[in-house]
Parts: sequence; C-alpha cells; structure tokens
Amino acid sequence: MSQLRSKAQRDPWWIQLIAFTVTFGFLGIVVVVPIVSVFANAFGKGFGAYWAAISHPDTLAAFRMTVLAAACAVPFNAVCGFAAAWLVTKFRFRGRDFLMSLIDIPFSVSPVISGLVFVLLFGAQGWFGPQLEALGIRIIFTPVAIVLATVFVTFPFVTRELIPIMVEQGVQAEEAAVMLGASGWNTIWRVTLPSIKWALLYGLILCNARAMGEFGAVSVVSGHIRGETNTLPLHAEILYNEYDFTGAFAVASLLTLVAGVTVVLKMWLERKVRR
Repeated sequence: MSQLRSKAQRDPWWIQLIAFTVTFGFLGIVVVVPIVSVFANAFGKGFGAYWAAISHPDTLAAFRMTVLAAACAVPFNAVCGFAAAWLVTKFRFRGRDFLMSLIDIPFSVSPVISGLVFVLLFGAQGWFGPQLEALGIRIIFTPVAIVLATVFVTFPFVTRELIPIMVEQGVQAEEAAVMLGASGWNTIWRVTLPSIKWALLYGLILCNARAMGEFGAVSVVSGHIRGETNTLPLHAEILYNEYDFTGAFAVASLLTLVAGVTVVLKMWLERKVRR
C-alpha cells in the first residue's frame, strides 16, 4: 500500500525534466558562466601576465588588508555572536525581541548605508570626528575603519547560525551541569560549546567569506588609498576602471578561489552535521 502511495505521489518524468532543465540552466548562466569567464579573462594573456598581476605590490597590499579585516572581524564576531546567541536563547527578559531585531540590522541595511553611518560618526565633520582628531586619532580612511565596517556587516552570521541550534537544545544540559556543581565558565566550555561547535564553525566560515568579499561598506570608509586601505574587491574595481582587465580578473580569481574553498568547507560541515 505504501509503495502504491509513493508511486502515485511521484512526479511525472516531464515535470522532473523541466525542473532539472530550469535549475541547471539558471545555475549555468548565473554561476558557471561568470566563473569560467573570470578565469578565462585572468589567464587570457598567459600565466606570466596573471602572475605579474597577483604579485604586484598593490595587489599584495590589498590582500594583506583583506586578510587583516577578516582576521579581526571573525574572532570578534565569534565571541560577540556567541554571547548574543547565549543571551537570546538562555534568558527571558524585556527587550529580547528588540535585541533580535538589532542583530538583523546588518542584513536589512545596505552596506553602503552602513559605511555612511561610520563616516557620520567618525568623519572629520561627524559626531565624534573632531574630538578624535583633537586627540590625534583618525578612523575614517584608515584600516581601523575597514575593520569596523567589516565587523558590522558580518556580525549576524555567527549569531543566526547558533540561535536555532541553541533553541532546539534548550537549557536542560546547562541546568544539570550547574546542579552538579559546575561553574558558569565550565558549563560553557564543557557543555554548551561542544554541542554547538559545528554550527559555530559554519557561521565562522560564512562570516569569513563575507568579510573577504565585502565591497559596499568598505568602499565608503576606505578612501581607496593604494597600498594602504585597498582590499581585494576595491583593488579589482580600480584595475577594471583603469582598463587593466587582466589585472582586474586576476584579482577577481583570487576572490573566486576563496568562494570555492568556502563552498567546499560548507559541504563538508553539512555532511558532518548530518552524521
């Protein structure tokens, strides 16, 4: 009876064919073709031109700036994202829904607007800019501004990956640990973190990918200073605007490789979670 029911519920072959054709056709046009185009243009003038583009001092400086922004944003969001998820899922308090809405703001606000907010706060004519400049501190158009903008736009990734898992697990394990005499710190390290480690790592991978590929917010606060405040996405844009297409696509290929590594790690983590 169950076999007859499953057979009756099976879609006709022509519906499956249409679904496969539309899905793979769409992915081929918007994913595969652009990726192939990036590498084809990057190596269009040979490996020598490609290597000259990615080993150029400006490219290396942009790569270091990108890695620095990600290296600062990912650990910060790991700690603060876990703290926010812990607060939201383990406690009930007034303003909890408002806090969850605040966590989602970087997702709902345009990255360009996020960058403008930092300019309004720390720019020369901003709220705190004159006071900071009087102390000899400059934030906008420096690596500090890039790190701040990157932290802001990537903050929700860790929290949003942890909240569903921590809600599903509840608080029983932590309460049992406390009743057995465990301190709050030991409870976090020995009970909570081991149970959410894969979700945390998944969120960190997504956070890192977004940090290295962020363009809008970083573009506003960086000043586009070559060798100092350019990241790889900004450097690729500058090269493209200067009609250095080989260099622009060579830099873009580096970001594409980062995206590829992210996808592989994502698939590996999903398989680990299923197991």
